[in-house]
Amino acid sequence: MLRKWLQRITLTDVVVWGIGIAIAIAVVWGSLITLGLSPASPYEFPGKYTWTQWADLIIRGLALGGIYALIALGYTLVYGILRMINFAHSEVFMSGPFTAAFVAIALASSGFLNRYPLPSLLLITLVSAVVSMTIAVLLERIAYRPLRTAPRLVPLITAIGASYFLQYTFRGLYGSGVTAYPTFAALEGAWTLGPLQIGKTQVVIIVSALLMMLLLYYITQRTKMGKAMRAVSEDKEVAALMGVDVDRVIVATFAIGGASAGVAGVLYALMFPVVNFYMGFYPGIKAFTAAVLGGIGNVPGAWLGAMILGLLESIGPNLFLDGLGIPAPYQLKDAIAFIILVFILIFRPTGILGERITQAKV
Repeated sequence: MLRKWLQRITLTDVVVWGIGIAIAIAVVWGSLITLGLSPASPYEFPGKYTWTQWADLIIRGLALGGIYALIALGYTLVYGILRMINFAHSEVFMSGPFTAAFVAIALASSGFLNRYPLPSLLLITLVSAVVSMTIAVLLERIAYRPLRTAPRLVPLITAIGASYFLQYTFRGLYGSGVTAYPTFAALEGAWTLGPLQIGKTQVVIIVSALLMMLLLYYITQRTKMGKAMRAVSEDKEVAALMGVDVDRVIVATFAIGGASAGVAGVLYALMFPVVNFYMGFYPGIKAFTAAVLGGIGNVPGAWLGAMILGLLESIGPNLFLDGLGIPAPYQLKDAIAFIILVFILIFRPTGILGERITQAKV
């Protein structure tokens, strides 16, 4: 058995495993040094951060993870239904908060935003969700529906083209500069929990993302539309024979994913209060990574993958790289997401939870 296994090993396998082992050793060694647990010199490297600083990084990671989860839902739902990666979803995410920024600025200029922060935030979120949902539905109707029976590569190329089209359309409409979101006075400051201070904005982001994710999970698992979506993901032809309106289900899927991305966009703007036509690229790639990490096509998997990715992005640079003496390690946080994506695709392409949907028969 060992001989057969050795015969199947190629030079590519050896190189990939070698790179993986080298990265694992660097991660473990850097973490030990950062935590002050170096086996070579346990007293020479005291811990670089206090537990409250680690707690702050964890809370930040959970907030990021919640945002990525709401974006990742659009990727995983569309893949579950159409077996395609909607790379234009990052621009669906961008379109909502970029448009809602002008509503937020108008509310701030009139003084309504600070007098009535909760209604203002709800209105901004509603505008963002409606715009993103509209863009997603139009994208499906104009760009994807005519190509539904085409080879898989064709919709993929179309999605990339639609992504650039939306980017530069919004650049032409709103300009290429950065638009700043007004701050909410009610969300400034932090709540004190013992020695730990938790930012109000972070609490709002985590709670809102969790509630939104629970709502979307309920829709997909407990409602009639959710059952129809699962039926279409299993077999479109059989679902149609059973009376399911496949086109309506697909439109609903894009609408739910778009609305979720619009809500995520406002939460993202609360955390990073600037928007521009290019803002969707990196969050979109990371949300796609989260969907693959958890198991694309699986809603709980998207949430799990997003939480893991958010925590790794927040904690990883300080934990893995600071101990290795790398200057400004946080600037390499994006590299962590891409490295994770590469290794997932190599070692476990189905993700942590795998796919619940069955493979199409050929």
